[in-house]
Amino acid sequence: MTAPMRSLPLAAAFIAVLAASGAAAPVAHADELPAYAVTLKDGRIEPARLEVPAGRRIKLTLRNEGPGAAEFEGRNVRVEKVLAPGAVSFVVIQPLKPGTYRFFDEFHPNAPDMELVAK
Repeated sequence: MTAPMRSLPLAAAFIAVLAASGAAAPVAHADELPAYAVTLKDGRIEPARLEVPAGRRIKLTLRNEGPGAAEFEGRNVRVEKVLAPGAVSFVVIQPLKPGTYRFFDEFHPNAPDMELVAK
């Protein structure tokens, strides 16, 4: 056997030990984040106002129920996600200071903004 072939079983055993010990597991899973559903349709974002905990990462699950594309954007938190019609996706927002943050559908500039209030 060549040297690379001999080290392959050793590498596989090392990975198995790490996985079994939990050493390879991330500290936090996205599933553990507080999650909130957000729907986009024809420029409207529902809910129009959403209260979330300040100082914690959160997950927004986005669903585009409109017939055209939508772009969920929050400039002051650097979030931007384009969704095709019928698409479902998510964004994770880093811990926010208490305050109000605005999100909008850039493809529908005349539609009202969504307010995300961190308390």
